[in-house]
Amino acid sequence: MNASAAVSFRTLLMKEMLRFWKVSFQTVGAPVLTAVLYLLVFGHVLEDHVQALPGVSYTAFLIPGLVMMSVLQNAFANSSSSLIQSKIMGSLIFILLPPFSHWQLFGAYVAASVVRGVVVGLGVFIITVWFAPPTFAAPLWIVAFGLLGAAMLGTLGLIAGIWADKFDQLAAFQNFIVMPATFLSGVFYSVQSLPPFWRTISHFNPFFYMIDGFRYGFFAQSDVNPWISLAVLTFAFVVVAGIAVSLLARGFKLRN
Repeated sequence: MNASAAVSFRTLLMKEMLRFWKVSFQTVGAPVLTAVLYLLVFGHVLEDHVQALPGVSYTAFLIPGLVMMSVLQNAFANSSSSLIQSKIMGSLIFILLPPFSHWQLFGAYVAASVVRGVVVGLGVFIITVWFAPPTFAAPLWIVAFGLLGAAMLGTLGLIAGIWADKFDQLAAFQNFIVMPATFLSGVFYSVQSLPPFWRTISHFNPFFYMIDGFRYGFFAQSDVNPWISLAVLTFAFVVVAGIAVSLLARGFKLRN
């Protein structure tokens, strides 16, 4: 990347990061509060009745799932909301006029989404850690799945933002794809507790591998070998990244 391209990329990245940080009470504070409420309700009700992993309390089990869920949802929200707002407000032209390559657009939007997802995830972890002492059995797995998961959802949000023409289309994408896939990924339970049919169905959900691999970094216990989870997640990211870059290169729903 030459100096001019580096400046262009950095400028767009800073613009996207400042966009969510200027309303951090809404984009960071609100998701943290939501995750804490989930922990208080589910932890209080199920703490003495459920043991998802051997030797791990339910509250401790729940915290990594809530952290990762917050990372994923906010990474998706960042890129998708940025694009749809630019479309509706007519400010997208100011992104398309400068000589940005499709790779620069992809990198800036996804990187900003990763930053927002990580910031929210850290906020959730810092608050919820008071409810159960943290353990870091394999911290590199935590970093790997956290960053790759955020990048994948940031890319998925980019695709959704490109495809959607109005907010209700984007809401449908989030409510009927992202939210169900997240909640059915094992955030609140171990898939081993499911009947065989639903356990098999869960293994077709890429979000399951994100949550399971991320949780492995804390407890060194998982439903699937973390290397398998990493391979599935990497493949899924390559697929969605290829789609997103192709759409940006064609200017699909952006240049007309």
